[in-house]
Amino acid sequence: MEPVYTLADLDTWSHRGTALAVLGHPIKHSISPPMHNAALAVMAQDHPTYGDWRYFRFDVPPADLPLALNRLHAAGFHGLNLTVPHKVLACDTIAHVDPSARPIGAVNTLRRTTNGWHGFNTDGYGLATAVTETLGIQISGTPVILLGAGGAARGAAVECLARGCASLHIANRTAANRDALLTALAPLAGDIPLHGFAPAEPPADLPVGALLINATSAGLHPEDPLPIDLAALPTPAGVYDMIYNPAESALLAQARERGLPHANGLSMLIHQGARALEIWTDTPVPVDAMRQAVQAAL
Repeated sequence: MEPVYTLADLDTWSHRGTALAVLGHPIKHSISPPMHNAALAVMAQDHPTYGDWRYFRFDVPPADLPLALNRLHAAGFHGLNLTVPHKVLACDTIAHVDPSARPIGAVNTLRRTTNGWHGFNTDGYGLATAVTETLGIQISGTPVILLGAGGAARGAAVECLARGCASLHIANRTAANRDALLTALAPLAGDIPLHGFAPAEPPADLPVGALLINATSAGLHPEDPLPIDLAALPTPAGVYDMIYNPAESALLAQARERGLPHANGLSMLIHQGARALEIWTDTPVPVDAMRQAVQAAL
């Protein structure tokens, strides 16, 4: 098991090669280190320069994020991943946010520059690539029903609109959060129909053959209620749940029982990580090695 580091460990940091890391709070559950280190090991076979690259994990409370980013930059770390609760917080802290990440308002990948960190968001790429890989669905031209109105949902919504989904319906229990997200997305939607609804009261005119994406945390625990009842919806083309642990959430179990194409978020984790590693290395990344590593870690 990969160790969990803190900022105090930087006082005696001794890794002489190129260092990468993921920051979160908590972080002990993260399987990003074995995923990235497996890819780097394969890459080093053809490019020996990657032989001294290593990916670590740091537990950083949110109040310490600005200090952590400064110290890791000073220590020469080449790239960072950010997970909960740092993705939004970092946007006001780093030197530059990539234009593609600005509408999302969150970054999950940082690349070192001489004057600070350059922030990217690879979650949308990971989602779109995963949906095509696991469900055979292209977001372009497909109606989307998105569950949730938090940071993960916003990233998914921006990606769906950018790829030209046929329409976007956002379901969220808290009307204020749902309406705030719809308002923020309106300038990005253009001619794409954009609607919101309460998951307990789905409208009768929802499209048939939509891609249903769960971007809520409902399903992480066995006692969690369904984020939406698939029986109350027109038959979707597929169901994608961003949750990957457990491997089958209650929503995916219902999709399986109804004979619907479905997939969990493991593929999204892999592809967003692969895109981050490409940003850091400017080199093609062995996705299969990353997939084998996360499956072994789980």
